[in-house]
Amino acid sequence: MTTTHAHEPARRPLALITGVGRTVGIGAGIARRLAASGWDIAFTYWTPYDHRMDWGVEQGATEAITAALTELGAASVAIEADLTDPDTPGRVLDEAESRLGPVTALVMCHAESVDSGLLDTSLESFDRHFAVNTRASWLLIRAYGLRFRGTPGSGRIVALTSDHTVGNLPYGASKGALDRITLAAARELAHLGVTANAVNPGPVDTGWMTPEVKESLTAATPLGRLGTPRDTAHLVDFLCSPEGAWINGQLLMSDGGLA
Repeated sequence: MTTTHAHEPARRPLALITGVGRTVGIGAGIARRLAASGWDIAFTYWTPYDHRMDWGVEQGATEAITAALTELGAASVAIEADLTDPDTPGRVLDEAESRLGPVTALVMCHAESVDSGLLDTSLESFDRHFAVNTRASWLLIRAYGLRFRGTPGSGRIVALTSDHTVGNLPYGASKGALDRITLAAARELAHLGVTANAVNPGPVDTGWMTPEVKESLTAATPLGRLGTPRDTAHLVDFLCSPEGAWINGQLLMSDGGLA
């Protein structure tokens, strides 16, 4: 029999957060918030995606995020993850578990997002969006569910989603499919006591907005400002907390009233 002595600190639960490639991103904001709330953090990143995007690669981002988590008392591990590869989700869970222990919360912030519409979306782009945003998310949820051995009521799945469609067909369609997969998990993983929710954070400027887009979206938002990573992080933190345990199977709008 293992005895836990009173002076031994309680083990911090582990959150696996995907899509944490830049210090200004929503994923990094969530990682910092959960670390401050007592979680250890495993996070994924994929630099080739940033290479393809207008914002480019943030040099030293992984190290800076790791340092910030350490300052908040969290053990952490950064995992490079190409989510177009169907073997990657299982490998990510393997590495997180071998380095830091069992995963209690799965928070999916990863995304492929390249603007195109009905008439100009390429087959390659369409398939890549669904591979990353939909298939990889399903495989992560499946791997998590098959491995979960935590106390019933402690497990959490949170997926970041979007309702964008016009002019962003493959992104919006693949995120719509992600919604259905996530909400199905609330029922299909009920025997594990795991909650599953999707969060739509609305427009958050993490470096992708033009001045014109910023002005337009700010004017359209009742609260008169854009969302921040901190706004989303606080909601995810609540959903992952014991106090958030009764919120399950929901698509939550957290967008300042824009929708």
